[in-house]
Amino acid sequence: MLEKNSKIYVAGHHGLVGSAIWNNLKQRGYHNLVGRTHSELDLTDQVAVKKFFDEERPDAVVLAAAFVGGIMANSLYRADFIMMNMKIQCNVISESYAHGVKKLLFLGSTCIYPKNAPQPMKEDCLLTSPLEYTNEEYAIAKIAGLKMCESYNLQYGTNYIAVMPTNLYGPNDNFHLENSHVMPAMMRKVYLAKLIHDGNWEAICRDLDMRPVEGVSGKSGHDDILSVLEKYGIYNNKVVLWGTGAPLREFLWSEDMADASVHVLLNVNFSDIIGIEKYSSVHYGASTDGAVDRNHSAGRGGAIPQLGEIRNCHINVGTGKELTIRQLSQLVVKTVGFEGEVVFDADKPDGTMRKLIDVSKLHSLGWTHHVEIEDGVGRLFQWYQDSLRA
Repeated sequence: MLEKNSKIYVAGHHGLVGSAIWNNLKQRGYHNLVGRTHSELDLTDQVAVKKFFDEERPDAVVLAAAFVGGIMANSLYRADFIMMNMKIQCNVISESYAHGVKKLLFLGSTCIYPKNAPQPMKEDCLLTSPLEYTNEEYAIAKIAGLKMCESYNLQYGTNYIAVMPTNLYGPNDNFHLENSHVMPAMMRKVYLAKLIHDGNWEAICRDLDMRPVEGVSGKSGHDDILSVLEKYGIYNNKVVLWGTGAPLREFLWSEDMADASVHVLLNVNFSDIIGIEKYSSVHYGASTDGAVDRNHSAGRGGAIPQLGEIRNCHINVGTGKELTIRQLSQLVVKTVGFEGEVVFDADKPDGTMRKLIDVSKLHSLGWTHHVEIEDGVGRLFQWYQDSLRA
């Protein structure tokens, strides 16, 4: 258990999950928190990351920073998705080890699982068949991240835990149409289509001033605004969404994800995941004060015969519930009060048809979700409207 005065570095503390984790820690009495914006610390810069760890020397690290986006961004920026995420993970995890960090929590994604994995997806189905092509690079990067945690634990006796959240949504979500995830993108499209129909140009301009689209802001001409919005399927009282609407998706409120993450950070150790008796009987890789002992050779290379094969030590985090994209659109339409038409463009890709995860391991470790999707969509739309008034 981390002490209340432990210094905890939250990488990505302004993001969707990172900000929620930051607030959850503060609510629990952990106030010695460290965060850096991207402009203050580029996590892809190895020298800068080392300098940060040299100066701050955190006791624990939450790695919630990542280069992320939806299906369109994943398709367009494939090289960026694998390279940027690999750099971030390698730099933060290696420097955490070099500086004796006691506990590290790595946040991945359920896109790590095969495209045709048996549903609901258990942790053990990792690497059993091919990935979904449209987000393959991001998935490979996240698989590498969880394997880094697993491998450092086996070789050096560290306590690095990887959690794999399902689709997340909530406060501080990314509503930028070019690279946002399905729910916020859908919600903004429906909202803007309603505003166009209502002739509410003041609200449209406020929205685009807050989140410009391809350089078009509220100060642009009406024709330019309508033109760029049409490019993203937003018309007068009509919205066009990608795919058939048939894929099933599971969604988790970001503050629930934060609560699960902090629960794992504070209460779950690697030994709890792989079996405390057999793990604790092999004392290796760390000194009694928690610092890394690089002179201890037992367990080097992960070759610990008495433990057998150790893999798939990550933890799924979700609700274990799902709905179709079409059902989600109906929920968003009702929440926004949109009375127009929603059209699905079946010529566009659907992505993976189903991505429900098995959350039994998480439940066995003492945590279950609180916010249901019907309530969460309403909360997200309220947050979005509030952000436009800020």
